[in-house]
Amino acid sequence: MTHDEDTTPRAVVTADVNAPDRIAFGLTFRQLAIVGGVGLGGFGIYRTFGPLLPPPVWIVAGMIVFSIAIVVALGRRDGLPLDVWLKHGITLSRSPRQLAPGSARATSVAAVAGKTSVPAPLRSPVTAVSASGVVTSEGKSRVLIACGTTNIHLRTGGEQGALLDGFGRFLNSLTGPAQIVVAAQRHDLTAHAQATVDHAPRLPHPALAAAADDYAEFLLDLDEERDPLRRQVLAVITGEQVADTAVRALTGLGVEAAALDGPAVSAALATAADPFNPPVPGPRAVPGAPITLRSSE
Repeated sequence: MTHDEDTTPRAVVTADVNAPDRIAFGLTFRQLAIVGGVGLGGFGIYRTFGPLLPPPVWIVAGMIVFSIAIVVALGRRDGLPLDVWLKHGITLSRSPRQLAPGSARATSVAAVAGKTSVPAPLRSPVTAVSASGVVTSEGKSRVLIACGTTNIHLRTGGEQGALLDGFGRFLNSLTGPAQIVVAAQRHDLTAHAQATVDHAPRLPHPALAAAADDYAEFLLDLDEERDPLRRQVLAVITGEQVADTAVRALTGLGVEAAALDGPAVSAALATAADPFNPPVPGPRAVPGAPITLRSSE
């Protein structure tokens, strides 16, 4: 397929690439199983207990149950099939409402009597983070890649086609599950303001130093009065060798990409757990690594 320099390339993509196949009557296997299971179950109950109730009662009860089955099979809520949504709701109602890091503690007598609720341990799918940045999650090795962005709308049609082809090669190079996370985080401007103030006396002209001080004051006012945000783009790739290939493919698209090391991965996970507070400056220790130095601040 050739691209005209002035024509924007277009590709037809399914709205939901993970949509299940339609088996019969426009219904998926899951929907057929719900409707058919309810129908067969109701027919079995009628054959067994049919003489106990008059036919009008069975007809009304069957219409109600079958209508509920149709709603559960075809309905959706919050982007999920209604049966999956109900299953998650039941699981959530039976799960502990309080989660805390650490291991489960012995249940006290008061907790047994129902007077207090003991927090359940908060378990993370990440079990290990190496110094090189390899994350072990669900028994698989994953690598976090910090990515920049590029504006495709400022390119010509041919350039857009080349970028799309390159991104397609990047996707085709993946041999396992991958995830691209785009998050907006609170951006602390005090460090930039302090760096500007520290550099102002070394400027060659007093007017430049005064302008730098004014700019630092503007940054502090902006940080206090507004809520500045920064965008973070992370690509989570399965496999160390595949991650190296992914970094080269993204770099070939003109996107800044670099695999995160252990401290950077720890900082990213900590920020994801507490996204409303700005990240603590400086590197973080990898989980399980002993800390031998202490800041003298």
